[in-house]
Amino acid sequence: MFEVSDPFDLGFDRGRLARIDDFLDKHYVATGRLKNAQLLVSRNGQPVHYAHFGKLRDDGTDMREDALFRIASMTKPITSIAFMQLVEQCEIAVDDPVMRVFPEFADLGVYNGGGGSLPFGPAKHCKPMRFVDLLSHTSGLTYGFQNRSSIDAAYRKAKLDLARGQITSDDYVRTIASIPLEFEPGSQWNYSVATDVLGIAVERLTGKMLGEYFEENIFAPLGMTDTGFDVSADRADRLADAYGYRPGKEPRLIDRATESDFLGKAAFHSGGGGLVSSMADYNRFCTMLLNKGELDGSRIVAPKTLDLMTSNHLPGGADLTEMSQSLFSEANNAGTGFGLGFAMVIDPAKTLMPASLGEFYWGGAYSTAFFVDPVERITMVFMTQLYPSSTYPIRRQLKTLIYSALTQSNA
Repeated sequence: MFEVSDPFDLGFDRGRLARIDDFLDKHYVATGRLKNAQLLVSRNGQPVHYAHFGKLRDDGTDMREDALFRIASMTKPITSIAFMQLVEQCEIAVDDPVMRVFPEFADLGVYNGGGGSLPFGPAKHCKPMRFVDLLSHTSGLTYGFQNRSSIDAAYRKAKLDLARGQITSDDYVRTIASIPLEFEPGSQWNYSVATDVLGIAVERLTGKMLGEYFEENIFAPLGMTDTGFDVSADRADRLADAYGYRPGKEPRLIDRATESDFLGKAAFHSGGGGLVSSMADYNRFCTMLLNKGELDGSRIVAPKTLDLMTSNHLPGGADLTEMSQSLFSEANNAGTGFGLGFAMVIDPAKTLMPASLGEFYWGGAYSTAFFVDPVERITMVFMTQLYPSSTYPIRRQLKTLIYSALTQSNA
């Protein structure tokens, strides 16, 4: 599937790239920490290193190059791109109040006591939430898995994290509107269901289910034939099993592919975490991002739109250490800003790892990850299925190994 170019021609050392495979096998696959993995490194849109490891399923089914993975929050950049397509058409603006699309949010306020076994107290008044707050995770919304507060508990009770079942988009919004915000929009950063709300905005603005909009405006133009909110019967044999971390033990099977809910139709299309995709498909998405919004003649967004999305939108140019105490991965917050759907490196030295200024990235709850380096013109996609993504420092390790194999730098 992947025709790999000569590493030397693209400025990489072949022997050093091979260390990546040795490391993953020795420290993760052979030890049972990860049951499966795929890695693709590209430069200038050309694959330079590909490898896959382990088994597709717990029954011993071999790993395959066209395997399908739950990409969870790697859905978020796709939803953000979709919203920005509508911004480009002036159907909506980044600084519009969210109430323009969601009148249910008219009375949103900040937490002021209560919760748990008691009703929430009357919320404190705050300034209106804007779409930029949803895009940049400064909305005051949260995730239940944060597990820190009465608000998180209310999200868990309502099953808002990675929703897929019988809840409708309208019910989802009504439920969120009934729960206070953690903080005034724009004042802090907290990883949250904000991108799910953004996906519902796309639905309301276009009159289409989110998956339908994705297919027509992103997936079909990019040739992403294996990405969607459901796994069709003819692709079911390609879905990987998913596992959960257990301290000191082998990972536990938490979603058997042959019995997965992804084999049925999703009632709710989660723009924050609902997609299944393949290595080849997500690599095409990343190559489009590397090419400033275009791939093989299909323009998805304009270059200046992507520049806006990959600029730091945290107040005063802050990094996440100054804005957040939020759990979202094993990644380090130092030197990291956040834009409109992506985290980005704003101070390479503070990250304490090899990096480029302006490099942008994200990952998913099942330990999947990607990054795009516009300076070195490198992209990486990593697929596996271990929940949660905070378990191991594998994203940092992969970046270190990849950059240590680079022999010709553009910096």
